[in-house]
Amino acid sequence: MICVSIGRSRHQMVVQEHQALAQKGAKLVELRLDWLSGTPELARVITNRPTPVVITCRRREDQGKWRGTEEQRQTLLRAAIVAGVEYVDLEEDIASQIRRYGKTKRIISFHDFERTPPDIDIIHARMKRLDPDIIKIVTMAHTPSDVARMLQLVKSSDVPTAGFCMGEMGLPSRILCGKFGSPLTYATFSADRELAPGQLSFDQMQHIYRFDAIHADTKVFAVIGDPVAHSMSPLVHNLAFAKAGVNAVYVPWRIPKDTLAQSLNDLELLGLDGFSVTIPHKEAAAAFAAVRDESVQAIGASNTLVRNEAREWFATNTDYSAALEAVLQGLNPDRPDPSLLMGRKVILLGAGGAARAVGLAMVRSGALVTVTSRTHKRAIELADSIGATHCSWENRGAGSPDIVINCTPVGMHPSVDESPYPENALRESMLVFDTVYNPENTLLIKTARERRCKVVSGIEMFVRQAARQFELFTGRPGPLEQMRNTVRRAISPVGGISKLTGTSTD
Repeated sequence: MICVSIGRSRHQMVVQEHQALAQKGAKLVELRLDWLSGTPELARVITNRPTPVVITCRRREDQGKWRGTEEQRQTLLRAAIVAGVEYVDLEEDIASQIRRYGKTKRIISFHDFERTPPDIDIIHARMKRLDPDIIKIVTMAHTPSDVARMLQLVKSSDVPTAGFCMGEMGLPSRILCGKFGSPLTYATFSADRELAPGQLSFDQMQHIYRFDAIHADTKVFAVIGDPVAHSMSPLVHNLAFAKAGVNAVYVPWRIPKDTLAQSLNDLELLGLDGFSVTIPHKEAAAAFAAVRDESVQAIGASNTLVRNEAREWFATNTDYSAALEAVLQGLNPDRPDPSLLMGRKVILLGAGGAARAVGLAMVRSGALVTVTSRTHKRAIELADSIGATHCSWENRGAGSPDIVINCTPVGMHPSVDESPYPENALRESMLVFDTVYNPENTLLIKTARERRCKVVSGIEMFVRQAARQFELFTGRPGPLEQMRNTVRRAISPVGGISKLTGTSTD
């Protein structure tokens, strides 16, 4: 169940937000009495309450806002119990001082805002002796191992345990705790009102991650990278899972640079089923996998890890096929045949992981590729490895390429007034493909249209690689059109992803 926290300074706002949440379908709401200005008036916020409530009043040492005495605070909690609220949250150190009464259930809680202690199992065992209906353990995660240990504790507990981790590293545990048996997770009223580090909004939990539908048999997929909080992949894949009726959830998981192998080994206990891989882990993912397909062996990088029949990690690269399909579609929508690229001159802007996949796809289709990058050494290295030529960044507008492909972040939100290619070098017969997809109409794409070039936006590559990943994850064809519409709605200035998820782009 999703417990939605309300922290407001005015009683009237608490009541109004509680009513609004009930109308949205909330089943349980936490009322943070410590946020109220002046002396909290309990009756005002619990009389005629539209949903069951958890009454919580946090001290300042627990990162709460309570300004009164500890005696006053405990008196308020006892009053809530006498009033018959559904749940009361009692910190571990005071739980023995407040006895059970009536039908009110006891949530015995422990928070560590600095770390995930190595002895959380001992802390849990200690809390079991305090007459809990639910044990709540919330800690700060610094590594994927912290998350794995927390979820394993939840799974093994014989007392209902709401256990998850705070911070960006801990965000997946707020979603996945339900799979491992947690009776509760916590969410905020809205994406811009976070009451604890890493909290998601009720709308995100309900409509994107579908927390209440997660159970022990739910498959888990993730996008792994650093950074990854901005990724649009969870939105795209989760909405596709929901539409297709697939029992799966897809989460963002930050894995720090140079820790991929150790992190995935730590997460092995959780039995995750597949990963989308983004910067900076694509090369490490290729090395980590037990089995690699031909595209990964050629590129040296993987953007997708899935389990094979032996439950080994299998690496592939869906950027390769997605880029090829996008370019061919741009050249001739009626006959997207690889032979269209034979002998075509391509200028490839950028020398990162995406450029490697795109460049190899072009070379193998017979195109004559020239690589350029602001770091010329990287351009030389990439060109040599895929059988292309190279030129300096300053000379990228020279010559007469048939196809311009941007694999740099130039033009990406918020730097929307920049273009990676000189305007005066664009001509009518060119195809211009920009892998940046937020905004879809980058300055490069806009200028190319004005010059009457054929254009392909980054959305095409993104949704095609995502659709192929969906097929690898589920065994079903990826819903290309749905994914395309999802991305376009998400990045639109009206509503979009800021309303749905509080995030931006991949």
